[in-house]
Amino acid sequence: KFNFPKRIARTVEIADVLEDEVEDEFYYENSNIWDQMSDYPFKEGVTYQWRRRYIRENKSGVFPTLTANMGTGGHNVPLIKDKKGVRKLTPKECFRVQGFPEEYRLPDIARTRIYEQIGNAVTVPVVTRIAQNILNVV
Repeated sequence: KFNFPKRIARTVEIADVLEDEVEDEFYYENSNIWDQMSDYPFKEGVTYQWRRRYIRENKSGVFPTLTANMGTGGHNVPLIKDKKGVRKLTPKECFRVQGFPEEYRLPDIARTRIYEQIGNAVTVPVVTRIAQNILNVV
């Protein structure tokens, strides 16, 4: 008797999860891979993925999947361009993308491990809606 939840309209845009102030270390202009990225025509308000050798624009309007290896410089690293430059998302922004509440406290562990946790997490609103439907048939 269980039914998966029906699709709902998206109510959160990338701009809604971005932090106002981001430390320089998240920007790529001074990184060792910037030479591979610098010619790409990045646009503000669009998400991209660094795919180890190339950049892919996300044209769907839905944020790309966060993976456990995005914090290690691996593939599928989500990128955005803001007024300051091209950067990866901060851990807090990634937790927001996954639907964690604003008051959620990030663990006190290495940043690489935080990105792994984010990439292994299940999106909170999705789990909540599925759990509600399970409860409806129990």
